[in-house]
This record gives sequence, C-alpha cells and structure tokens, in this order.
Amino acid sequence: MAESEPTPEQLAALAAANEETDAAVNYKPPAPKSLQEIQELDQDDESLRKYKEALLGKTSVNADPNSPNIQVTRMTLICDAAPNPLVLDLQGDLENFKKNPFVLKEGVEYKIKINFKVNREIVSGLKYIQQSFRKGVKVDKSDYMVGSYGPRPDQEYEFLTTVEEAPRGMLARGTYNIKSKFTDDDKHDHLSWEWGLTIKKEWKD
Repeated sequence: MAESEPTPEQLAALAAANEETDAAVNYKPPAPKSLQEIQELDQDDESLRKYKEALLGKTSVNADPNSPNIQVTRMTLICDAAPNPLVLDLQGDLENFKKNPFVLKEGVEYKIKINFKVNREIVSGLKYIQQSFRKGVKVDKSDYMVGSYGPRPDQEYEFLTTVEEAPRGMLARGTYNIKSKFTDDDKHDHLSWEWGLTIKKEWKD
C-alpha cells in the first residue's frame, strides 16, 4: 500500500520541531593576513617562530596560482549499517546529485565527512551549512563550525559532523532536497551543491 504524503501542515510541524534558535554570538573575525605576512611577524621570537612552523610548515607553499584557495573535493555519508559507500565526488558534475539521491534506512545513525584542501593562504572560520527541504518546505537547518586551517595543497583535510539520526516514521519517509554550502568568516562561498536523500523503511523496499 502506498504511503500517504505529508500535508503542508505536517511539514510545517516537522520544520518547527527541528527549529533551533541561533544564539547571538558576539564574534568579529580577525583582519585577514597573507601567509607571507604571518611568517614574517615576530621573527625574533624563537618560541613563536617554532609554533608557526608547527602550524604552517617550514617550506613555502607551491600551489597552482590558478586553483582556488579552498577546494572541496568530496562528501561522504558515514553509516556503519549502509550496504554500499555513500560518496559524492564534488569535483565532478554537481547537477547529477539531485537526480540520484542517497538512500538511508529510517532511524540509522550517520555522520557527514567533508574532504577539502587549502592551497595558498590561511583560511579562518570555515563553516559547513546544510538546509533540508521536503516538497519545497525547509524542514531542517544545521550549521557546523569547521575551523581555521593553514595551506597544505598536497594533503587533504577532513571534517566530520556530529552523529545525526535519520528521521523515522511514515511521514518522515520520502525524498529530501538538501542544499549544502562551504563558507567562511568572510562569507566567501567556496562551494555550494545540492543533493538528494531518500528515507525508506528498509534499505531496499
């Protein structure tokens, strides 16, 4: 028997249940400095010099000047119960993700892992923002602070979200359109992409 679709009122109730009040944060990002400026600061302070070397490395960064400073390479849904890997190659055709949604069994726990590279300059206050929509209605929003990172063009960083639980129940089953964004303190949009997630009663039903 086909499962009934949620009404607009039920979607609104679901959105209200997921609503989180954003606490006002009195935070001002630091003024941006280039990697060279930071490396040249306080060169006579030996302990600070060693600390910066530990963070930034001793050698100069030789990244492709034509590549973006931040490259988001892939997103993975980490779920121990999933029968297959759930990976999006974010350097490919981003439009294709909406047509081929991930499938999650209702109620399973999962994390989202983002792999990215910092090529030339230090980036501060990276954030991962995710909004979930059902039939055009926003039902959830999550903001994750990723952090600040120095350039490391030859090696990827990875960020893991906290554990999430897939929604459960007849009304929660169905396909969600998810809008993801990788941004920072300066509101630079390093990458935005959309993808689909279908919640089912079983992995294959």
